[in-house]
Amino acid sequence: MANVELNRFKAEINLVEYASTQGYGIDRKESSRSSIVMRRGGDNDKIIISRDTDNHWIYFSVRSDTDNGSIIDFVIERKDLTLGQVRQELRPWVGEHPPKPDITFAADRVKPTSQDRQKVLRDFSTMKAVQTSSYLESGRGISSDILTAKRFSGKILMDEAHYNNIIFPHDDRDGLCGFEIKNKGFTGFSEGGTKGLWFSNIFKSDTRLVIAETAIDALSFHCLNPDPHTRYCSIGGKMNPSQPALITGAVSKMPEGSEIIIATDADTAGRMMAGKIEHYVQAAQRDDITLTRAEPPEEGADWNDQLRTVRSLMASNDHDEAKHARRSLKLTR
Repeated sequence: MANVELNRFKAEINLVEYASTQGYGIDRKESSRSSIVMRRGGDNDKIIISRDTDNHWIYFSVRSDTDNGSIIDFVIERKDLTLGQVRQELRPWVGEHPPKPDITFAADRVKPTSQDRQKVLRDFSTMKAVQTSSYLESGRGISSDILTAKRFSGKILMDEAHYNNIIFPHDDRDGLCGFEIKNKGFTGFSEGGTKGLWFSNIFKSDTRLVIAETAIDALSFHCLNPDPHTRYCSIGGKMNPSQPALITGAVSKMPEGSEIIIATDADTAGRMMAGKIEHYVQAAQRDDITLTRAEPPEEGADWNDQLRTVRSLMASNDHDEAKHARRSLKLTR
């Protein structure tokens, strides 16, 4: 019987609403269908709340590896109560007249998530915004002003605990689903994660979407062809079965009269990928959209190869050749 009561607390008490009575507010910009991010004003504690596949509410605190679990753990950690005292604290919340929360939040707005996605959320919460990166700047030719630009804020992160790996988050329709891990001589993906799409930030004034094979290619395309009205996404290499619908969805959300640029490698595999992406773009049935394919001018090159060529020419003061290399894009419609 005692366990039955505890399970009722875990499943029936809306942890978002309970947390609101403890000084936490929702960070709507960082929240998604799979997780709700909340912050407490007094000490800026940041917690991430989700629901397990058994519909139990769970949470973890970004600042402490030991501060996580169910609503039972949440109360014990913040009020330093015994289990018996926790029962007394929470019983009114499952009674006929529960306390009134500071925030009203519908439980069905949070989609239950697997433990794998919960691990992705927890691991990602430790990443820091990148300010500078020798790997990206020296190794890839992507300058620090690009890393901190408004277009890419929060979309390029660093794992300081693991060799300053660069992190590119992937989202699906339910929010964060995994992240690319990049460093010199290393490419990986988050444990338990699945590929969605990496996105730059999106603004209402955007009139162009560039779809690249990797996030680094998307950044490189931006460096070579800067445009304040262009948003970017990448598939992160070989596509999985969930990504076609995400591409179609991204195209569907573009404003009327927009342009889609498919920016893939200048090789057979890149052109095959471009053909597949074009099919998914057309599935959006947007007759008002202009579709363009773009690839670097040198056979076998990707967009980062092209960027580094331009950077090298600039460094050697061969500005005319650099200008020519920057503009020599192969475009097909």
